[in-house]
Amino acid sequence: MNALLRLLGWTLAVALVALPVVAVLNGWVGQDRWPLTTLRATGQFDRVDEAHLREAMLPFARQGFFAVDLDAAQDAVARMPWVERAEVRKRWPDVLEVRVVEHVPFARWGEDRLLSDHGRLFPAGDVDVPPGLPRLDGPDGRVPDVVEFYNQTSVLMAPLGLGVRSVLLDPRGSWSMELDSGAQVVVGRNEARPRIARFARLMPQLLAQQAQRLVRADLRYTNGFALSWAPVPKAPQTGMQGNT
Repeated sequence: MNALLRLLGWTLAVALVALPVVAVLNGWVGQDRWPLTTLRATGQFDRVDEAHLREAMLPFARQGFFAVDLDAAQDAVARMPWVERAEVRKRWPDVLEVRVVEHVPFARWGEDRLLSDHGRLFPAGDVDVPPGLPRLDGPDGRVPDVVEFYNQTSVLMAPLGLGVRSVLLDPRGSWSMELDSGAQVVVGRNEARPRIARFARLMPQLLAQQAQRLVRADLRYTNGFALSWAPVPKAPQTGMQGNT
């Protein structure tokens, strides 16, 4: 009899321990008795859509306080456009808390992606992209090289009153860029940075000798450049002439 009572006691103890675990895994505790009714979102929502955030979190909120999968919820938010990172927590008794950090765009990358100020590529989505971003492109594995080249050429062109509008590194490793004046600059593969430095050093003299605007510069020469020029567009005349 004593052995039977001990066996029943152990069985009851194991059942009391296992029952809450089973209940949480099946969502009984979460859905019926402790539902999550409040979504609290923090962060700067300039481009992350709050309605889309609520839609992404709703399936997890329905799981309830004890059954909600926080890791899966965090992954769902992190996959949203413009989200750099996300943290999802729960607050007793009914709050699902989401903290979102948005990407800060540094440049456009290729046709449909952006490059963040932390060097991460992400899709632009349907969100309006800030105007004036430079256009960069190249193999995804060469992002640091493209950014470094852009920064260096921007520093070299700035004293000339010129900005760098775009930089391209093609699959063969050849560099080219476009200035904000519209001039196309072909740099090539070899000694790209010394060529740019020499071009920037001679640019004031080249521009001073021409009454035209620079359209294209090919720097792939050992002792010089190949330059193409075009007439400067005439400014439209204003005012009216009177009849005599």
